[in-house]
Amino acid sequence: MSHNTIAINRRMDKFDSHDSVWLFGYGSLIFKADFPFLDRRPAAIRGWARRFWQGSHDHRGTETAPGRVVTLVPEAGAHCDGMAYLVTPEEFAHLDYREKNGYLRLATDMHFDDGASAEGIVYIATHENAAYLGPAPERDIARQIALARGPSGPNAEYLLHLAQALRDMGKVDAHVFEIERHLAAFGIKSGIKPAKPPAPA
Repeated sequence: MSHNTIAINRRMDKFDSHDSVWLFGYGSLIFKADFPFLDRRPAAIRGWARRFWQGSHDHRGTETAPGRVVTLVPEAGAHCDGMAYLVTPEEFAHLDYREKNGYLRLATDMHFDDGASAEGIVYIATHENAAYLGPAPERDIARQIALARGPSGPNAEYLLHLAQALRDMGKVDAHVFEIERHLAAFGIKSGIKPAKPPAPA
């Protein structure tokens, strides 16, 4: 499958008749909401684990030196904490472009911190897309992240912002924090201050 998924995602019409739909973010969508939204709530999805196994050729790396960004991989008993945004369906034109490097829209149930739940959309890059890099030791992932840079900036910045955003939410992700630890050993440390959440549009 091509890593440009815009056309595939635009064929998904499951929520087109809805006035609004929940979007689950687990990577840069947690700390960079560059789209209007109606509501924003911490949430989790079950049966998935966050992993830095997806290549980034367009944001945090290049075609010849891709960075690594997160995707979700199925894992029994796992859950992934993130942020859910209530958006209108019109926002998916922008989101499809933003997530075009291998990510597919999938329907999922998300569970909010207050115990409520809802069905919505998550973008996941599976092993079938051309940009998928797959598993590697976390030290090796950190080394690749330390060296990569793309149009959106250093790959390390992405990792550090994600780690801080999870801490701001009071969440723990052993995979993310271990890569952060290796980055620190390479001399790359976070100077990121806790973020103030953006207000709904």
